[in-house]
This record gives sequence, C-alpha cells and structure tokens, in this order.
Amino acid sequence: MIATERDLASVAGVLIGKAIRLSAAERHLVPRRSAVPTRTLKAIRAAIRAGDDPLGEAFCRIRTPGERRSQGATYTPKPIVDAMIAWAAATGTPQRIVDPGAGSARFLCAAARAFPRADLIAVEIDPLASLLARANAAVLGFARRLTVQLGDYRDFALPAIDGPTLFVGNPPYVRHHDIAPTWKAWFTDAARSFGFAASGLAGLHVHFFVKTRQLARPGDFGAFITAAEWLDVNYGSVLRRMLADELGGTALHVIDPKALPFSGTFTTGAITCFRVGRRPDRFTFRNIGTLDQLAPLSQGATVDWNDVESAPRWSAFLRRAAPARHNDIELGEFFRVHRGQVTGCNAVWIVGPNAPSVPARFLFPSITKARELLAAGDALISAAHLKAVIDLPVDLDELTARERVQVEEFLVWAKRLKAHQSFIATHRRAWWSVGLKQPAVILCTYMARRAPAFVLNRAGARHLNIAHGLYPREPFSDRDLAAILAYLRRHTGTAGGRVYAGGLVKFEPKELERVRLPRLEDVHRLLAEENDSAETIRRQSLQAPGA
Repeated sequence: MIATERDLASVAGVLIGKAIRLSAAERHLVPRRSAVPTRTLKAIRAAIRAGDDPLGEAFCRIRTPGERRSQGATYTPKPIVDAMIAWAAATGTPQRIVDPGAGSARFLCAAARAFPRADLIAVEIDPLASLLARANAAVLGFARRLTVQLGDYRDFALPAIDGPTLFVGNPPYVRHHDIAPTWKAWFTDAARSFGFAASGLAGLHVHFFVKTRQLARPGDFGAFITAAEWLDVNYGSVLRRMLADELGGTALHVIDPKALPFSGTFTTGAITCFRVGRRPDRFTFRNIGTLDQLAPLSQGATVDWNDVESAPRWSAFLRRAAPARHNDIELGEFFRVHRGQVTGCNAVWIVGPNAPSVPARFLFPSITKARELLAAGDALISAAHLKAVIDLPVDLDELTARERVQVEEFLVWAKRLKAHQSFIATHRRAWWSVGLKQPAVILCTYMARRAPAFVLNRAGARHLNIAHGLYPREPFSDRDLAAILAYLRRHTGTAGGRVYAGGLVKFEPKELERVRLPRLEDVHRLLAEENDSAETIRRQSLQAPGA
C-alpha cells in the first residue's frame, strides 16, 4: 500500500534500481532501506506495462489538489496523451522529444513507444515526480534513452541537433499571483526579444510557451494542453501572436470541463498544436464534449489565419465551429446584459453599523454577494434580508436642508476612510455618487464553480458587480419570461464561459449574451416536451414492482 510520499519514493527507488544515477535531491527522497513487498512491485510493474500510471495516480492521491497547485501539478488523462502523441506521429518523426513539465512521464511513456529511436528529455522541478518518471522509464525499458533535467523549464538549455524536436506535454498551471517578480521580468524580456508585449498577469503555462519559442527551431513541432483562458484574456495576446508568428499554430482543440481534461480539476482544456516556422494558411478550431471524441486531432473547422490573427479574442471561432441547432438564437437578442456597479469602497457604500445615517431615499437594497442569489432559488421575492447600498445624487443641491446636513456628515466620514481617493471614485462624475443601475428583471451569477444561476428579480433589488443584470430588449409576458428562465436554468452550462484551474467559471456580459437558446415559440414547445417526458418517467416509476 502506497500511503505516503516516503512509500512512493521507496517504490520508485526499487523500480529504478542501482544502474541509474540520481540527482542529490532525488537521492535524498529515497530511503536507504526499502521493504516493498514483492507482490506490490509485481502488480505495479504489470500495471505500468499495461499502459497505466499507478505511481502518478498515487502521487495525485497523496498530494491534494491544493498542495499540487503551487507547482501546477495536474496529470493528464490517457486519452488526451494518446491523441496528442498520435497527432505527433502523423506530423513528423522527431529526433528528440521534450516534455517541459514531465511529472510521472505520461507523455514520454507514450512517445517512447511511438518513436523508438528518439531521445527523450523530461524537465521537472519536483524531485519526487522525477523519480516517478525514472521508475516508469525503467519498467518500460527506455531509461537509457531518457534524460531527466531536474529544475525550472525556463532555465533549461537545449543543444542544437540535426533533426526535429517534438515539444509535448501539459505545462504547469500557476496563476500570476504565485509567480516571483524575477520570473515576471524574465517573461517580459523574453517576449520583448521576439517583438511582443507581455503582461505580468500571464500564468506559468504562457511562460512555458515563450520558453519553447526560445528553444525551438524551424522544423520543430509540438502540442501542449493547457487551461483555455488565454484564448480571450488580454495577457493571452502574447501567445496568440506567437502562434500567428514563427511558433506556427496549426490547430486548437478545446475540451469541455465536464470531460475533466485535468485530473480532479474542473477546467476548460485547450490542446494547441504548432509547427515552428511552418504556419499553415488556415487554423483549425474544434470543440470537444467528451474525451472519446478527441482523436484524431486532424479534425475541426478551418479559418483563414488572416481572420484569426486580426481577432482580439478567439472564442468566437469556437462558437462558429460548434454545431448549431435549427433556429438557434443568442440570449443577447432577448436581453442586454450588464455587470453590476462597482462601488470603489464597499466598506463605505454598503451600509454598515458604523456609518453615519443618510436619508432613507438614498438607500437601495442590493445583491452584494453571489450566495444571496444562489440562496434565492428561482426568484428573489423579498429584499428585506439584503444590505443597502448608498447611492447619492450627483447634484447635492437637490437635497433639502436637513438632508444636506446628514449627507455632509456622512461624506466627512467617508473621506476619513479615503473613499474619495479610490480609482473608481476619481473617475466618477461625482465621487460620492455610486450610480447604481436600475433593477434588472433577471439577476445572474457570473463567477462560481458551477453554471450561472438565473433568478427572477421580483423584489426589485439593485446589484453590485458580483452579478449580472438581464434587461429585456422588449417587454415579455409573465408566461414568456417564466419559459425563458426555465430553459436557461435547465440548459445553460459552463460552455462559453472561461473556466479557470480549480473549476472557477466566469462569464463576461458579452459571453453571456452569446449563450444559445431556441426562439421563443420553440422554448415553450421544448419545455412542454421535457415536462411530458418527466411525467411519463414519474408514472412508470410509480407503477414499477415494489414502487
């Protein structure tokens, strides 16, 4: 039983044997004496030879996702590995193969079988993971072909060779908050050397693409699977521009988070294929719903690279590649979607126990937390439990004398808390006027580890920027509004939103407006059919024996 990291290192050490020289960091992890049962070793060897990764699975079980997050250690499911290596085999014959975040060497194990003459290089920063890579290589018989570089890929040097190099793997996902300033400076300088501006907000996976651009030579090729957020965000522009340039992007296959492209993490995955210095005239886009639809990676809808290169965001091409239902429209044809107001200083503008009182007519019950919408269910009936947001008029001369005294006292207190100095306040017409939007007919969460929640706003509550408001472009009857809401709740998933590592799904207003649904007459028909089907199932269950 492998229950601890020490157990795992002990098993790996026995599988590696004495012939392979380990680094000092790896030797430090392997116990001097190991008493791994023969039966355990035999079962592990058999599983590895059958194409499984019992050591990597044990690693992911022993270290929680939270513990692995600091190094971005997410292990890739076998169907994705196999599809990417199959694409590589159909694309060329590499002289060597580099996995920049090798982990337990899942990609290199598959590549060793597909390319029996290629040199294999695993770059890995975690010595325990590199032990697992060596152990898998030893069992599968390619340890002599494998070079393990223990360290950061951004420090990695790659000597020139005559033949092509394949870069393949799952670069680690680490958010910019956890990247040291020195590495952010490296990233900016490296991107600038190719003529690209780079943002310090970029995650580590984008750093690895830039490093690959540094190392690669014309004729090299590769495929990386990463989180898909770089498709639209500003910091992803450097990667989009590199793919349009010498990195030579050929295809993008985006995997629905429900398929779990990253073990244990609900995240949209993106497989990016590239051929260095050999960019085709057209770029391939494809949406993948389940992993059994993934292979081959030659499929998809093609778009002229000139159109792709000029687009500020790439998710629109994926929507075009998705099969549309007959008579589908976008939510934006029914509603305008607006994010709630930003106060600039919630401690001042959301009424609290220490704030001086202001006239009641300037207090507006508001949704200030997403959980208030989640708790409301289908409809927000009452605003009595909501906090109030203070929204003063721009022109204070319209106040009565008594109101003016109250408001002036409040503003003196607000200034003591520096509410007038926030970025938002300094860019308002009057720093004291939050400018709440009118009550939306429908309120919607837009960032959570789940699909958006759509809530009918019967209470007439306002909303801050933790929610979106849906405003009808034309009036709806109560019946039509109820049908639209029912359809959205049943059929809106996370597709179209940005899914971040850790499972956080975010919809910007325009992304929510692009959610597809049938035309109104079809909404009623489909809901009726679904209700009839559900009723039939219920009756059958009641009539079943023993019910």
